[in-house]
Amino acid sequence: MSKSHRAKPSNQVRIIGGDWRGRKLQFPSIEGLRPTPDRIRETLFNWLSPHIAGAHCLDLYAGSGALGFEALSRGARSCCFIDNNKQVQAALGSSVQALNCEDRANVILADSGSVITLDHSIDLVFLDPPFASHLLHSTLDWLLASPSIHPDTLIYIEAPKGHELPARNLSIIKEKVAGEVISRLVGIR
Repeated sequence: MSKSHRAKPSNQVRIIGGDWRGRKLQFPSIEGLRPTPDRIRETLFNWLSPHIAGAHCLDLYAGSGALGFEALSRGARSCCFIDNNKQVQAALGSSVQALNCEDRANVILADSGSVITLDHSIDLVFLDPPFASHLLHSTLDWLLASPSIHPDTLIYIEAPKGHELPARNLSIIKEKVAGEVISRLVGIR
């Protein structure tokens, strides 16, 4: 079978740009864990290109870590990965070691929305909860009340198509629908 016809392993995600372009990350098989597809990540990081260098990032519901590792690969200063699953935490830790980025990444086992103390302000947030969880609104409440968020913080939100953005102090900067997913980059008003 030719290389182009091989099935992509279902538990791998590929970094698509930056220093680690082409590197593959492993993640566990867990219901609801769906890495952001390459084409959506490419669009997102085109949107973020002027904001990535030197940014402090927060990857909530990190799952595969595709968004946070992509940001680090493209020059983000740091990324805090938060997930509440021990298997996910272990896989993220393995990815941090494989990419030799222990000085720029930390992995926290916690519920997104728990009281989490960060030692610096956050410039970019990746918010992609499991679609069936209905956690987006409560997580945004927690996030917008966090002292780590500042007026220039950008938040990327991935949700099921048709999902309405909560009427909070958020303004849509960019928006795209791809299949059954709506991707939004929002700012704080």
